[in-house]
Amino acid sequence: MAYQATFQRFEIKYLLNRQDKIKILQAMDPHMRLDTYGRTTIRNIYFDTDNYRLIRRSLEKPAYKEKLRLRSYQAAGPQDPVFVELKKKYQSVVYKRRMTLPLEQAVESFAQGTPLPALSQIGEEIDYFRRFYQTLRPAVFLSYEREAFFPLEGGDFRVTFDENILYRRQDLSLGSGVYGIPLLEEGQTLMEIKTSGAIPLWMSRILNQRHLYKTSFSKYGAAYCHMTAGNRQLWKEAM
Repeated sequence: MAYQATFQRFEIKYLLNRQDKIKILQAMDPHMRLDTYGRTTIRNIYFDTDNYRLIRRSLEKPAYKEKLRLRSYQAAGPQDPVFVELKKKYQSVVYKRRMTLPLEQAVESFAQGTPLPALSQIGEEIDYFRRFYQTLRPAVFLSYEREAFFPLEGGDFRVTFDENILYRRQDLSLGSGVYGIPLLEEGQTLMEIKTSGAIPLWMSRILNQRHLYKTSFSKYGAAYCHMTAGNRQLWKEAM
């Protein structure tokens, strides 16, 4: 049976240098702990139309935007579970629909254009999305190393640090190795705060002390901008 989940939250991003990360980790230490997976390598395959309609629309910064991807937390074999994720954003709130399927079933569904093998509202939403954007295809492989932290006292507040963010346009397989073109500068880290409520006061304090301000950095958006002849204006818009 396919596992399914729905998330609704704010996702706030910050670009950090090495010293910023050290100071934030120090501030987090009394309040948060690294999850049991430690440092994981996340692999993604983003889907888009023949003319990259989805990411071009996203870079226009509309009130509503959406993405579709396959995701795994390891090099995946045919029977290993992977996530089919439909990610929507409306007026700064992120809505994520997620299904877990064996890689073989997910790939077969996408390759043949057949419905996902699960009868559910989430499956129907994903299938509707695929029918609406008729020419969807694997567009970009994107990977990164992530450290995820959770609060000691419970709640849905999460902090993640992503490094070694790489993309490529060939070998679009969740079973292949990690390699590609880097999207961050040497020593940079992308931090994401994920919460359905307010940011804790201690986190707000350290962000203010380090003069850190949120950014609209999109991993797939940055990859697309790099692909399009290194257009520096587009790159800035993705950041």
